[in-house]
Amino acid sequence: MSKLFTPYQLGPVTLRNRTIRSAAFESMGKDFGPTQELKDYHVAVARGGVGMTTLAYAAVSRSGLSFNKQLWLRPQIVPALHDITDAIHNEGAATGIQIGHCGNMTHYTTAGQIPIGASSGFNLYAYTPVRAMRKDEIENIAKDFGRAVHTAHAAGFDSVEVHAGHGYLISQFLSPYTNHRKDEYGGSLENRMRFMRMCLDEAVNAARQDNMALVVKHNMYDGFKGGIEIPESIEIAKVIESYGVDGIVLSGGFVSKAPMAVMRGLIPTYTMSYYSPLWLRYFVRWCGPMMIKQFPFQECYFLEDAKKFRAALKSPLIYVGGLVSREGIDKALDAGFEMVQMARALVNDPSFVNKLREGDATTRSGCDHRNYCIARMYSKDMKCCHNCENLPRKIREELAKLP
Repeated sequence: MSKLFTPYQLGPVTLRNRTIRSAAFESMGKDFGPTQELKDYHVAVARGGVGMTTLAYAAVSRSGLSFNKQLWLRPQIVPALHDITDAIHNEGAATGIQIGHCGNMTHYTTAGQIPIGASSGFNLYAYTPVRAMRKDEIENIAKDFGRAVHTAHAAGFDSVEVHAGHGYLISQFLSPYTNHRKDEYGGSLENRMRFMRMCLDEAVNAARQDNMALVVKHNMYDGFKGGIEIPESIEIAKVIESYGVDGIVLSGGFVSKAPMAVMRGLIPTYTMSYYSPLWLRYFVRWCGPMMIKQFPFQECYFLEDAKKFRAALKSPLIYVGGLVSREGIDKALDAGFEMVQMARALVNDPSFVNKLREGDATTRSGCDHRNYCIARMYSKDMKCCHNCENLPRKIREELAKLP
């Protein structure tokens, strides 16, 4: 008997089944706040049968914003967010929100200041200089994580996911690739984990006060030489586990260095250039294929590495990565993972979970992982090519050529 459609107790929250809409950036905000489009999408996913749907990547402070279509979790947007959480609850699903800080992956005009990170340098991903954080900033941003949890509670969310992976700020402190500090926040693994510990101290304490579930997204590896590898990552995961979190989401990849290690599959570079700002368009078209390392897609692409963490940890673990069928989901659950997260399958069809319930073991998503949704999501809303009408001819031709 599959565990898929059995309830799960995620900390203080009971979920109707083992599926979570993962916190993949929807690009459906406006002026750092929610929109009707964002509400409609998550309500559709909730109506489609998911156990919990997660609003993606809400910044804990102004300096942590990458895009103006991203959420900045602050008291001013609580009423609009509460309208969304109420509507999701009415469909029978739980509500989660991912919180984090982008660190060096932003611009002055968005963040309101020179981008900050673990160390100074220049970020080729955002084409901007980066300033190393002062110690008072480190302390204040850690406290912002706790404040963000309280704000999420006020907005009606059941769960918070702390983003500690993918090369964002916590990950920038953890990874030797981006952390070159000579003080107590750099060097040894224990020092590089110090900022993560500070953020978790604040976030976990706030979640317990508010009787909320709390999970952490964690990098199993960065995806390139010089970054975090699995043995060191397991040690980090054990520290996360020591906080008594309600789940650890096992992911991988580094957006500013190996973005497709996160999502897998080929990236349609012409399509990405088409939706890029004019000043960036031709650079992406000509240099994108050389700069973006390709990682072929296969279903359950993180599973074999995630099993190493399952063997080393006792905490509830949430599998994410390439789930497009009932067979793949059952394979992850049978491997000892308590829950599964999906994104692209639910971008293609918000009702995918209901179809899994109604179908059989051969039920499969219509997502073909040509990654049109990823190519457009930083400039337009995240949308599947199969749900778009009148795509430009060259985009249709490029997508048709992808295997």
